[in-house]
Amino acid sequence: MEHVKENGRASSAVVWASLGAAGVFEALTVLETQDKTVRAASPWQDDPYDVVVSLAQFAVPMLALVIALRLLAWRAPGGAERVRQTARAAGAMVTLVGLTVVSEWAAVIARTPASSSGTWASVLIGGLVVNSVLTVVAAVSLGRCHRWRRSSGGWRNDWLGDAVFLCRRIPILRRWVGPDAAVWARRRALTVFITLSTLAAAAITGAQAVGERWTDPLLVVWMLIVVATSNLTFCVISNAVAGFIARPPRTRARRIAETSAVAGCVAISAATAFRDTLSPVFGTGSLTSVPALAALTLGAGLATSLVTAALLLACLPYDSIGSRRRFGAAATHLRRPDKHRRKA
Repeated sequence: MEHVKENGRASSAVVWASLGAAGVFEALTVLETQDKTVRAASPWQDDPYDVVVSLAQFAVPMLALVIALRLLAWRAPGGAERVRQTARAAGAMVTLVGLTVVSEWAAVIARTPASSSGTWASVLIGGLVVNSVLTVVAAVSLGRCHRWRRSSGGWRNDWLGDAVFLCRRIPILRRWVGPDAAVWARRRALTVFITLSTLAAAAITGAQAVGERWTDPLLVVWMLIVVATSNLTFCVISNAVAGFIARPPRTRARRIAETSAVAGCVAISAATAFRDTLSPVFGTGSLTSVPALAALTLGAGLATSLVTAALLLACLPYDSIGSRRRFGAAATHLRRPDKHRRKA
């Protein structure tokens, strides 16, 4: 028991250190993306680097927020799983920061020395060095402190249960949040992810449209779809890693549909990031119109989803024999008492 408590305290310290590294990363990222003067000097202001930075700018603080809130329920029941899940979430956050740092270094290397010169460019590259060091330290600490192992039977406790646990301690929320709400959310986890992704995308797209003074409705709709699919990918993958919502078993058809949809969402983000490179390959020419941009990016997502679904259907056929084997032992066990009674 003492070993579990000591491991929990050590993991908590490492998680807090990871949150500190994420805080430094977020502060520098907000500065380089929201200040026009600083952004103009940023070596990674253009795609494909900016796509990674934009995703991390919103995903990292979301992960940091839920991790910090879960530390409030650190001593609630289910501590062993909570330690593993929180460390896995911190690992996902640090991994996302690391991918962004790698993307930014790639932008620095790809640009000419003249384009990376100037006061603000030097400041941003210096901040990138700091982020790189903090990310490596956080990743090494998480790797040493925790084994990234998940029980084969799935999670018994999840973040949603802790959220209910905390809300039940607040008189105002006690009437509205209960076990039934958690059960409803677990059964409809994908619906929850889609709703949250769309609401976040609407806020981001609205702010972008107002700030850039967009007047083309198709451009607004296209960006809404791109941001929403990017958010949905983040939600599904991070939930699979950290177990925010413990999902019940799903049918084979639903698993294939969800996997194909996520693959299509990833393809949309990739096509958006590399649209200038892909447009000559597919013969669309320069993307000077919104319909051509939408056709390239959303078409890539649709094609990827269909190909993924076809591959999964071919590689994962329905295993009726496996079903018999799975339920055969249980059926035999249920028949044994009858056999014993006949012998008696």
